[in-house]
Amino acid sequence: MGDDLSEVTGRGLRWGSRTFGPHDMAIMAIVNRTPDSFYDRGATFDAQPAMQRVHEVVAAGAEIVDIGGVKAGPGATVSTADEIDRVVNFVGAVRAEFPDLVISVDTWRAEVGREVCAAGADVLNDAWGGFDPDLAGVAAQFDVGLVCTHSGGLRPRTRPHRVHYDDVEQDIMTTVSRLANEAVSVGVASNRVVIDPGHDFGKNTWHSLAATRLVPRLVETGWPVLMSLSNKDFIGESVGAGLEDRLTGTLAATALTAAWGARIFRAHNVPETRQTLDMVSVILGYRPPERAVRGLA
Repeated sequence: MGDDLSEVTGRGLRWGSRTFGPHDMAIMAIVNRTPDSFYDRGATFDAQPAMQRVHEVVAAGAEIVDIGGVKAGPGATVSTADEIDRVVNFVGAVRAEFPDLVISVDTWRAEVGREVCAAGADVLNDAWGGFDPDLAGVAAQFDVGLVCTHSGGLRPRTRPHRVHYDDVEQDIMTTVSRLANEAVSVGVASNRVVIDPGHDFGKNTWHSLAATRLVPRLVETGWPVLMSLSNKDFIGESVGAGLEDRLTGTLAATALTAAWGARIFRAHNVPETRQTLDMVSVILGYRPPERAVRGLA
């Protein structure tokens, strides 16, 4: 995996003012500043409900919020200026209200990255796998975190159509390791880099299921692993569930990948995800039960 492996293996992940140990399981709550997001359909497009959402997810146990200004899938064109308008001032407002909260911004554009980092963002979540090669340099310039994602080489906001891989697992392993090492080579601190196999990005359901089974190998690279599973199409297709009925499937995949060593979980349903991760942590012996009085009275 390159010379950087020794630097990341066994070290804590540091984003913003927070350090996450090797057994910490963190929630990255989704806050979409878009009018057409696939799940909440614009519920947090306006600033007031978006800030209310931040308050709710922090109270429910999210350590990270991920703010996005552009829908992942196809839709109305959102210019760089439009994206900046949607997210930059909001990042500043969240930073002012929550000084210690880890703020992530979901963007592939380096220009947006510069603006949000100046406003107080701690992480750039590059869901489109280095499409803008300057984004990693922005993360280095501002000493912030970077999420390196496998997206199959597709252009941003492109849906997969008859995507073919000779070996999807190897493609994911090679791509995220390359992106992580390239980020370190341009100056991103190794303890700020995270990898994401990119469920549903450039993938059909079979590919996303393979990406899920790949988690133990991804963990072995030493880079912390992020799971972006929440209510995605591969879950709906796997269990025959519509968009509003994918929570159980999401939590099943969350529990399994958490037990395999994934560290960060991007989620819409924060209270349910928090309880799932806490239960996995207790089973694995990483934390004690909240109480244990059964059989003692």
